[in-house]
Amino acid sequence: MKTKIEIAGVSKWFRRDGQEIIAMQETNLSIEEGRFVSIIGPSGCGKSTLFNIIAGLMPPSTGRVLADGEDIIGKTGHVGYMLQKDMLLPWRTILDNIILGMEIRGVPRKEAVARAQPLMDRYGLKGFGGHYPAELSGGMRQRAALLRTLLYDRDIILLDEPFGALDAQTRLTMQNWLLEIWEDFRKTVLFVTHDIDEAIYLSDDIYVFSGRPGRIISKISVDMPRPRHMEDTVSASFMELKAHLLDLLSGKPSAHIS
Repeated sequence: MKTKIEIAGVSKWFRRDGQEIIAMQETNLSIEEGRFVSIIGPSGCGKSTLFNIIAGLMPPSTGRVLADGEDIIGKTGHVGYMLQKDMLLPWRTILDNIILGMEIRGVPRKEAVARAQPLMDRYGLKGFGGHYPAELSGGMRQRAALLRTLLYDRDIILLDEPFGALDAQTRLTMQNWLLEIWEDFRKTVLFVTHDIDEAIYLSDDIYVFSGRPGRIISKISVDMPRPRHMEDTVSASFMELKAHLLDLLSGKPSAHIS
């Protein structure tokens, strides 16, 4: 399978109050096209820093970042990027927010609306195009933000804790909604989360980061068939994998999975 993203020897450090702070150290990962990959680790371990580097928003201090074999360090526009906060513009309707990325890319409004409307109808936003963000629930706003990211039309999607602020029931609904979209479009997805259950349920592969300075301590493949179902989360294999990931995050040796 084709390698979509390659991170090789990437480190990032900052200077603050005359001191050097290492946010991320010698990070290496290789992500195949069409995979759903989660990144988990403690707060402050460099997960969001890695996303900002991949998105071209900041350069690494060392290392290489390749997308489809092309060096993308410092280059924006190669990925779709969604943050935990939906970042919807309050003065624009939901439809106008969803087509914003296409407008920035120069897509004519009529064409942008024609592309957005069927997705809104299919993925739970039918009839909400004329509403404003303040009129929608958190889950509905996240749907709009994700469709905006998807319609930016990039093969690589970065999702930085998109469901972190949602209540538990809405979060479960959004996880299944996201899987439906991913299975339809098969984008290459990198997903940051602090929720181990969420990482297992959504992912093909999981990278585990250590505490600062962040480095990858393990890559785990999730051997669960797709499509996924909520009952999978109480299976013996799911619980075994969860225990293994908890051991990795706590620094304990684990005998659960080799």
